[in-house]
Amino acid sequence: MASATGTPEMNSREAGLGEDEPLLGRAGDAAQQEGRPIYYNVIIGTAVVAQGGILLVTALVWANVFLSPLMLFSAHPLLNSGALLIFTQSILVLQPTHTAEQKRKGIIVHFTLNNLALDALVAGLVIIEYNKISHGGIHFESPHAILGLITYILLAIQALVGFTQYFVPQLYGSVARAKSLYKWHRMSGYLVLVMMLATVAAATQTDFNKTTLHIRLWAVLVSAVLVLIGVLPRIKKQKFGLAPKPNGAFSQ
Repeated sequence: MASATGTPEMNSREAGLGEDEPLLGRAGDAAQQEGRPIYYNVIIGTAVVAQGGILLVTALVWANVFLSPLMLFSAHPLLNSGALLIFTQSILVLQPTHTAEQKRKGIIVHFTLNNLALDALVAGLVIIEYNKISHGGIHFESPHAILGLITYILLAIQALVGFTQYFVPQLYGSVARAKSLYKWHRMSGYLVLVMMLATVAAATQTDFNKTTLHIRLWAVLVSAVLVLIGVLPRIKKQKFGLAPKPNGAFSQ
């Protein structure tokens, strides 16, 4: 339907209302276009800023590891930073989906990428624990180790709840009840991302980094801020109960 000026009228979705309205920017900045391949989701809108940040922090870790003497422990930062890179992609690819078909495809990709990230993290954990045991080191002493442990626990809960909510909703009594928890799953996912970035930042203060890798804290912090600047504005208001429905009531 065209307006008096001959310009097609925008519906509420195109105008930035409803579930496609992000925290910042226009709806199109965080909404997957019909017919556009799902992999475009990782670069639309502010996602390019997040990509710059996550690629920078991954490059910092990998470059400094390979410029230092390699050992078994070297695999720990490589695997964990790689997991963070994959986990970020899993968030970015799912955020812009809004139709039923897009969400279905997005969840499958999200689930697959998260599994890859978890595999890398578990491998990284096994390596650091083996290194600690073989050298008689103290477990979970530094802020980096403590943050890492908390993050691992949160990730395990996040993965279990996310999988059962979507694939086995009967465990929650009904599909509707499982869907009612999606908001909290999303919130905890963003919390996990922040925790992972904080864990990398804390790693720069460990003795191993100070004596061997020499990754700068300020560089990691700048990278982390870029990631969050790219990811957080794409959060859709309605998915957190922040966007009003057409009648003025807030969504649940």
